[in-house]
Amino acid sequence: MIEEDERHHPIRDSQQDAVAARQLPDTPQTRAPAYRLAFTDDDFMLREELRPVRLQLELLKPQMIMDARGIRSTIVLFGGARIPAPEHRDSARTPELAELSRYYDEARKFARLMTERSLESYGAEDVICTGGGPGVMEAGNLGAHEAGGISIGLSIVLPHEQAPNEYVTPDLCFNFHYFAIRKMHFLMRAKAVTIFPGGFGTLDEMFEALTLIQTGRMRRVPFILFGTEFWHKIINWDALAEAGTISRDDLGLISFVETAEEAVAIIDNWPLPCA
Repeated sequence: MIEEDERHHPIRDSQQDAVAARQLPDTPQTRAPAYRLAFTDDDFMLREELRPVRLQLELLKPQMIMDARGIRSTIVLFGGARIPAPEHRDSARTPELAELSRYYDEARKFARLMTERSLESYGAEDVICTGGGPGVMEAGNLGAHEAGGISIGLSIVLPHEQAPNEYVTPDLCFNFHYFAIRKMHFLMRAKAVTIFPGGFGTLDEMFEALTLIQTGRMRRVPFILFGTEFWHKIINWDALAEAGTISRDDLGLISFVETAEEAVAIIDNWPLPCA
């Protein structure tokens, strides 16, 4: 609760009223749903008509927390939840997935290198941001943790139980209901976007971000795909250009790399945005 002398206005604080409302006499009137304070009434807040309010709250909460931490830019790391760490490659469900475990190490190394740079700004710039889950996401948060810095995890409620990985900075570990708002937070501070091999979720995030850049809805940033063979195997990029569904120039929006060092070099050589 905000102390009275810390407030910037003379009006009674909402937290004070929320506490007072819980201490009212127990009567048929005070037990009635209509009597509950609207902002403390879960049944009311979860009504379908309140969706616009929930969307706003889900946008505001992470925004305010990251602003309070002074985070100005992020390095986004997308990738598959099913890719194991190399030491666990024998548990992979397919031989191909076991081979992709090398990108767990590259994600870990890349996140460590970028976080070492982030520490120079006391965690204001180049903060690693992942989906907060296992696999490549865990590798990104682990690399940041090993460098002694912070990292962000943007989790989302799924039908099956999934806790955030243990390496996300706890007070930068967020949980979302709306995929759309989560995607906004991935890109609002993005200084670079890196994509590691993954499945439907990774493809969704990749093409959403790529479309925003292609259409000028987002400023162009380094857009780096780890795993040249993987990405050329599952997507025929040249066929899109040959068919005319994208322009040949659109292929230049993407860079392909194999190692963390290559990705860092692309970011280092990226031209600064015009003032």
